[in-house]
Amino acid sequence: MEFWDPGQVVGILIVAVVVLISAYIYFCWTLVRCDSKADLTGKVAIVTGANTGIGYHTALDLAKRNARVILACRNKEKAEQARDEIIAASQNKSVVVQIVDLCLMKSVRDFVGRIVAEERRLDILVNNAGVVSAGKPREVTDEGFETLFAANYFGPFLLTNLLLDLMKKSTPSRIVNVSSVVNKFGTIDFNNLQAEKSFQYHARYFDSKLAFVLFTRELAKRLEGSGVTANVLHPGSVYTDLLRHLNPLIRIPILVFMRFFCRSPEEGAQTSIYLAVSEDVAEISGKYFVDCDIQEKEANPVSRNMELAAKLWKVSAELTGLESN
Repeated sequence: MEFWDPGQVVGILIVAVVVLISAYIYFCWTLVRCDSKADLTGKVAIVTGANTGIGYHTALDLAKRNARVILACRNKEKAEQARDEIIAASQNKSVVVQIVDLCLMKSVRDFVGRIVAEERRLDILVNNAGVVSAGKPREVTDEGFETLFAANYFGPFLLTNLLLDLMKKSTPSRIVNVSSVVNKFGTIDFNNLQAEKSFQYHARYFDSKLAFVLFTRELAKRLEGSGVTANVLHPGSVYTDLLRHLNPLIRIPILVFMRFFCRSPEEGAQTSIYLAVSEDVAEISGKYFVDCDIQEKEANPVSRNMELAAKLWKVSAELTGLESN
């Protein structure tokens, strides 16, 4: 049996270390940050899923810009802890919690009812909340919605539509939808929107992120001339707790890698912040952004099928009861 001599082994290790260091330096060098100095005094913003990760840092940035920030979260305890931390870090006391479960359309309607009753305006809506539910079996709510697709798409769809009147009264206003690069692998099967025929959590996640891009395209089209813009983004590969449900034997090695080669939640929030505040995108709507820049080639080509987008909107409106409003 032939063995490598020690010199070869050392040489391979040195090359490997150099490659890893070079990759890390390139990764850090290519990070993009929102450099807008926009002040949001007098503005009101809603950020869903704001108690952790990208949503937390998006809300924190908006609070530092003096906006009134509403943390739209499912877990009251975690949301209140995040609120206290944001107030302490921003010195902005106008940060409040409103509870909403995006899996439940009744909860969405109740949330919107409180917002409309308590807020005079809404300038920024960041639809950030999302779930993976990795490894879990199919779950269906009492309303008949498969939970992953409801949290990632149907809930935000209804939430956004029910808030549009308030946003139109507050123009210019902006809707920011957080999707993912995995929309490239998604499909829209109208015979399986509730996973009636088959359920694979990763495929459902991909499909929900594609649906979110299609929703943004159709929404922007419907909002033309209203003073409300809508854009969608991929935040980059971000180290968050979205993978918390994975088997530890798989999750731990992935997380170790992610610590070095994935963005922090603060870094991942930069494109969300950019679309929410930057003067550069004040007149832009219906586009797909990555790293604070329009990158349409990075979106699933299917997402530009406006006939599909219109059909998805119609079906979504029927399923969520939007048409009955």
